[in-house]
Amino acid sequence: MSNPNQPGLNLAPQEISSGHEGGLVDQVKAYFSRIKNGDMGALPATGALLVLTALFAYLSPYFLTKLNFANLFVQAAQLTTLAIALVFVLLIAEIDLSAGVAAAVAMDVFYLTTTFGVPWPIGLVSALMVGVILGLILGFFVAKVGVPSFVISLAFFLGLQGVALILLGDGGLFRVEVPEVRAIMNDNLPLWGGWLLLFVVVAISAGLGFYDRYRRSASGLVNRPVSLLLIKLAFITVVGGVVIYVLNLNRSASDVIQISGVPIVIPIVLFIIFAGTFLLDRTKFGRHLYAVGGNPEAARRAGIKVVRIRITAFVITSSLAVVAGLFHVSRIGVVEAASGRTIVLSGVAAAVVGGVSLFGGRGRLVHAALGALVISIIDNGLGLLGFSAGISFVVTGTVLALAATVDAVSRRRGGSVRRI
Repeated sequence: MSNPNQPGLNLAPQEISSGHEGGLVDQVKAYFSRIKNGDMGALPATGALLVLTALFAYLSPYFLTKLNFANLFVQAAQLTTLAIALVFVLLIAEIDLSAGVAAAVAMDVFYLTTTFGVPWPIGLVSALMVGVILGLILGFFVAKVGVPSFVISLAFFLGLQGVALILLGDGGLFRVEVPEVRAIMNDNLPLWGGWLLLFVVVAISAGLGFYDRYRRSASGLVNRPVSLLLIKLAFITVVGGVVIYVLNLNRSASDVIQISGVPIVIPIVLFIIFAGTFLLDRTKFGRHLYAVGGNPEAARRAGIKVVRIRITAFVITSSLAVVAGLFHVSRIGVVEAASGRTIVLSGVAAAVVGGVSLFGGRGRLVHAALGALVISIIDNGLGLLGFSAGISFVVTGTVLALAATVDAVSRRRGGSVRRI
């Protein structure tokens, strides 16, 4: 049940105005004021990212090598996509524990359809439809019937494992012989493709930034200083340029084979982040989703179709989870009945570590991406240092506990703690 003292509608972040434009210094002061009041955003994840990078770079001579730098982005792609998928249900204070095994079942369907000679694009559409159907069923039980999402998604988590065993049998790995699918996680763009990608990202960011300013001015709303947008664009250009430059270097240990370029999966993940962020920040659905997560009763009284919003959130989560499953199949080249059983917990952890609130109504997709990168760095760095998987689980669990504590404390300080 929502706190009755909480504002009725939580709008997307850029829709909330401080009431005056102010200069750059005023905006910096306002930012620290929000932190003081408990709105930490992605600050903890960003701090953890910097600290962990410095720590592992000091402890392992292999962490910042060209090969590991590229591998880290590839390894993080699946978890990033799943974490982004889970943001949509977390924003309405729900959970989907079945997302990982749902993706596995969808990939089983993809494998079976292509095995029978169906063209792989049709097989992929069939897999995505599996995600849509499962999301519709889950959303119906949660939004219409009133079954707690934890319970019904746990039931799906158990049941879909049985479905996977029925489809593929009790054991074994089945090789996926689709070059286009295997290329997603294993091939790279040409060297010029990386720089083109950076140009497109900066151009889209600039276009959306100036369009937002025009839209706000046309609506009579105040704008933040244009210098903030220019600083953001400069940051993207510099950091992106460094990343593209390093990824374009030859990272092969062989003198015969050259491996260079931006992995193909990176522009796909960036597209998902951009498209999802546009949906949440610049559409009516996104504003309604935040409103339902902030205070569902107030959203209902405001005329928002709460049931439809909640069902749609589950559909988006399941569909994007299938994309994460596709990345997994692309990387290892096989489908298996036992896949997807544990990664959903890491996806939830990534979203929470990135600053997405478990109480609903607060969080952004880029925050989940940062959280996924933090967890991927932990796994990667500890692996390079020779620690066992058990140590990695302990460290990840500790980071998640700290992130959840920060979320709860910040909610209490902000006066918006949900009451059960």
